Amino acid sequence: MDAMLKVLTLLPALDWVGLVVFFGGWAGYAWFARQRAATHMSILATTNRIRRQWMEQTTHRDVRVVDGVVIQNLSTSPSFFASTTILIIGGLLAVLGTTDKAHELVREIPFAARTSVLVFDLKIVLMLVIFVYAFFRFTWSMRQYTFGALLIASAPEAKQFDALGADGEVQRQAFADKAGRVVGLAAETFNDGLRAYYFAFAAIGAFFSPLVFMLATAGVIYILYQREFHSDVLSVLND
Repeated sequence: MDAMLKVLTLLPALDWVGLVVFFGGWAGYAWFARQRAATHMSILATTNRIRRQWMEQTTHRDVRVVDGVVIQNLSTSPSFFASTTILIIGGLLAVLGTTDKAHELVREIPFAARTSVLVFDLKIVLMLVIFVYAFFRFTWSMRQYTFGALLIASAPEAKQFDALGADGEVQRQAFADKAGRVVGLAAETFNDGLRAYYFAFAAIGAFFSPLVFMLATAGVIYILYQREFHSDVLSVLND
């Protein structure tokens, strides 16, 4: 009990409220997006449907060089972000090593919260946690794209599906479902990493004040909602 009280006294009460709003908003929006996608088409759900169609078209091609190239190109995005995230993590660790100077620099920024060095360190650790999470999501997305490439490479030729008649069509649809789902999972995992980047921008608000932190979190959630469920590109894809 005493240890818990000591932990609670590390931050002012309003900062704890900001953290609850931040992590609650992040987890809550992730849950909301998954649930709403079941009844309202989202960017992810729409593109997953297209990925499934792509995998079905793959089974009609004997030469699948284009499909392999597309998978490779798709995997470059999480690879780029994973490399960038490593650099960001290294930079944040370097800041932790020179906390006093960084703390004095932040104090010179207008409207920045005047906090102790310990509180400043905890805010840097918050940023570290976000980017470490993003790194794991990006690298897992890369591996999932690799699994998708393996499925495409192992798929029977089009004439083998055709030769089996009705059974071949059943196998074709089963392959499209499996391969489309794997590639869709890779995209969903990449989306989790990107979402972490968005919330990292909200976490910057913690260096100014708990109120800015909470407002920034709400702003990021609003932007994500608009882009995932009400963007122009979603309307085009669903036309």
